[in-house]
Amino acid sequence: MSRPILPESNIHPAIREKIATHHQTIVREVQAAVAQHAVVVVGMGINPFPKKARKALDEAGIAYEYLEYGNYFNNWRQRNALKMWTGWPTLPMIFVKGSLVGGANDLIKLITSGELKKLLA
Repeated sequence: MSRPILPESNIHPAIREKIATHHQTIVREVQAAVAQHAVVVVGMGINPFPKKARKALDEAGIAYEYLEYGNYFNNWRQRNALKMWTGWPTLPMIFVKGSLVGGANDLIKLITSGELKKLLA
């Protein structure tokens, strides 16, 4: 199943570059981390769920890279670029071996079931 994305042919040529480059620095930074590390947690300050994910990984003894982008009071436009890129609506965004696996609760399910260890093997 794929999610709907507006085709480029339905975007006026005058705004295509603006759309293509809008807050892409943050997207490229996350892409680079995902390419370099087996587990990446993308989060934000104040939000308890990135902390929950990191605690679960720490308790499971799994190394990860953590990227934090602002909090509820700032950087929401940059975080929006990540949400548009992934289609995932909330933080944290957790990547395992290049694939988005969801948020904190999704990660905990993978840890509990033993699937995360299999994905990392």
